[in-house]
Amino acid sequence: MNDRTSNFFSLFASSSTLVCCALPAIFVALGAGASFASLITVFPFLIVLSQYKIYITFFALVMIALAGYVNYKTYYMPCPADPELGRACSETRKRSRYLYYVSVGIFLFASIFTYIVPRFL
Repeated sequence: MNDRTSNFFSLFASSSTLVCCALPAIFVALGAGASFASLITVFPFLIVLSQYKIYITFFALVMIALAGYVNYKTYYMPCPADPELGRACSETRKRSRYLYYVSVGIFLFASIFTYIVPRFL
C-alpha cells in the first residue's frame, strides 16, 4: 500500500467517524436538536451509521494507524537524485504528512464529541 492510498483511506475513515458519530453530538451540544431531526429525515442512513459507531471508530483508528506507519516508513526513504524529481518527492511527502495530520485531527475531534462530550451534557 502506498502513501497516497493509505492517507486517502485514513481521511475517509476519519471523516466517516465525524459524520456518523460526532455530528449528532455537535448538534445537540449547540442546541440544534430540531435541525438534526430534520437532517435525519433527509438522510435516514445516519441512524444506521450511528448504530455501528464503535465499529466505524475502530476501523478509522486502524486506518489512521496504518497510514501513520506508511507515512513513517516513506518519510525516511531516499528521494530521487534528480533535482526536479527530488523536489516533487519532498513536496509530496510534506503534503502527505499534512493530510495525515488533518485525518488525525478529524478523528480526535469526532471521537471527543462522540464519546467524551456526551458524558458531560
